[in-house]
Amino acid sequence: MYEIRIALIGNLILNLMKNVSIVFFFFGLTAVYGQDMITPTVKGFGGIMDAPHAIEKPDPNKEYKIVIDIATGSNNVKSPFYSLINVARLMNLHAMGGVPKENMNVAIVIHGGAIWSVLNNEDYKAKYEVDNPHIPLFKELKKAGVKIFVCSQSLLGRSIDHETIANEVVVATSMLTVMTTYQLDGYAALKF
Repeated sequence: MYEIRIALIGNLILNLMKNVSIVFFFFGLTAVYGQDMITPTVKGFGGIMDAPHAIEKPDPNKEYKIVIDIATGSNNVKSPFYSLINVARLMNLHAMGGVPKENMNVAIVIHGGAIWSVLNNEDYKAKYEVDNPHIPLFKELKKAGVKIFVCSQSLLGRSIDHETIANEVVVATSMLTVMTTYQLDGYAALKF
């Protein structure tokens, strides 16, 4: 009977040590791989993780010319669309890679399913009963030098008055004309 108790206590101690080891292992992984998100250029949006071991990096001496077609919206009216957050990520990733702000020439044109993001706060709140979560993002993008356009054809097609759009957004003839004009000027085209 005594030997059985010793064996049971021994197994219990062994299992406890294994569990403690597993817990410390996962805490160690968190310490090594767990990073805080950073937002070096577009403050508070588009969080990224530092990538000190990356071999392929943006060229800090290159002028980046990028035009982005933003058509993807979301049913979540309380948070900025991921398509717009991704613009902030693009800016933050290039900054983390050493590209100075003055070498980033980025223009976005919003249309389609993302069109409702451009409403000023008053009209967004009247439509969705919450403050427009895109406006703080638009302000930060604009501070970072991003040009923000909205397609007039999308506005007109949805009977959105051009006077109800956020101050940071400029009305363009269309998404198509912005995309073609910028691409002919040497801008790389992305679609989010």
